[in-house]
This record gives sequence, C-alpha cells and structure tokens, in this order.
Amino acid sequence: MQKTVNELKFIKQYYKPIQPTVSANGNDIFYQEIRPNKVIENFVYCFWQLKTRYTLNQDYCYRVVSDGCIDIFFDHKHPNDNFVMGFCQKYVQFPIGKDFDYIGIRFLPTAFPHLFGINAKTLSNKSEELNKVTPGFSNLINTRISSSDSFESIAQVLNQQIVEILKTRTIRYDQRFLDALNLIFQKNGHLDTEKDLNTGLSPRQLRRIFNYYIGTTAKSFSNVVRFQHILNTKPSKQSLKENKLYFDVGFFDQAHFIKNFKTFYGVTPSEAFC
Repeated sequence: MQKTVNELKFIKQYYKPIQPTVSANGNDIFYQEIRPNKVIENFVYCFWQLKTRYTLNQDYCYRVVSDGCIDIFFDHKHPNDNFVMGFCQKYVQFPIGKDFDYIGIRFLPTAFPHLFGINAKTLSNKSEELNKVTPGFSNLINTRISSSDSFESIAQVLNQQIVEILKTRTIRYDQRFLDALNLIFQKNGHLDTEKDLNTGLSPRQLRRIFNYYIGTTAKSFSNVVRFQHILNTKPSKQSLKENKLYFDVGFFDQAHFIKNFKTFYGVTPSEAFC
C-alpha cells in the first residue's frame, strides 16, 4: 500500500480542484473545507461543508463547476440522504432549498475507483444514491453520523473510515496511466492527448483506463485540468484582459476561451471575476 500511496502523491502536488462559486465569507451561506490527515492526503482533497447561516427568502440554486473529482455528500440534518456525484463534463446547477447543511468528501482524481473498486465511468455526469454504489460507506454515514455532530467531528470519523478502507485495499495501478496523468498535470492540460501521451498505451487502452479511473477520456479530462489551472491563478477580469493567460494554455482567441470557460463554470469570465 505504501508504495502505491507514494506513487499517487504527484496528483495532490500538481492538482488543486477549486469550487469557487460560494464565498466562504458570504452573509447568507457559509462554506468551509477541512484537509484530510496525511495518511489519505493523496486520495482526498478535502472534507467540505455548505450551509445556510439562516433561512433564505427563496430557494438557493447551487452551481458546481467542473473539477475532475468525484464527491460523496450527504444532508447533515438527515445523514441517510447520502449520494455520490461523478466526473462532470460541464457545470451542474440545481436548487437545494432555503435552509440546508451539506457535508461532503472531495476525492482527488483516480481516488474513488482505487478505494472502492468502482468504475468511474458509471458515475459520470450524474449523482447516484450512495447505497447503490458502495452500501458499506453509505451505512457508515447512516449509523455513525448524527445531525448533532459538529463538522469537525464528522471529518474525523470520515478520515478514520477512509484510512481503514485504505488498509484493507490492495491497490493496483498502471504506471503507464500514471505517467500519462502526470504529463497532463505538468502541462496544465495544454497538450495533444493523441500525440503527446506516448506512455506505452494504445489509444484504445488509454480511453479505457481513463474512463475507468477518471470517468472520461484523456482529452476531456485535460480540458478540465486546463480550466482548473486558470481558476488557480486567481484571475480578475482586468488581469485576463491584460495578460491573456488563455493564450498560454492553448486558446486561439478570446471567443474560444469564453465559450470553453462558460461550459465548465456556467457564466462568462467577466461575470465570474471582478
């Protein structure tokens, strides 16, 4: 197990999936993240909580931007309502009510299939009830977590459970796939996946293994990595206009960049950044 953990550490080093659509300091809605302990930090990016500070006047429409990850999430007030959301090729937006408290686990790319033996492609672009995907983990949430528990204590329970899962799993990996993934991260998603991912996998093998561990093709995942790279630079409307970062990651013109960005974020860059 330890060798595999070390082999996967480059994912955490290179990739920081951002969900920027909720301000941590918003007046109406509170969002926070807790980092996992070191044993599982190459598998889990964070534990997160999204909750209202008080009852809103109207239903809140939550937008999830494309981040290349798989998330488990549940209703803190009713933990038996637990779900898993797979890789999304575009942003997802849905109403979640006037009063809510959701807690989740954001798994780094490849982590969910490694830990649970689930084909990521079966979860892509949708949410599923967790008990239909991994009944044991769903039952853990049902039985070990209460609506009265603090987010911090829940994160500790989830941390420990994932540590236990990791102890029992014999994780196998394909070094050729990891080399391809590493190259995508190093290039910030800006590469020709048909020509540049020459790691010993045929195009058919590459598609199959990316679908299994990521939930989509290498090309589609690279596009999300490129999008997330732009978010990680923390751009402003002015800096995007002046520095034209999008040229550095392969966009030919502003119109192409805006269209691509809107697919993953749901709004244009000028609407997203001040």
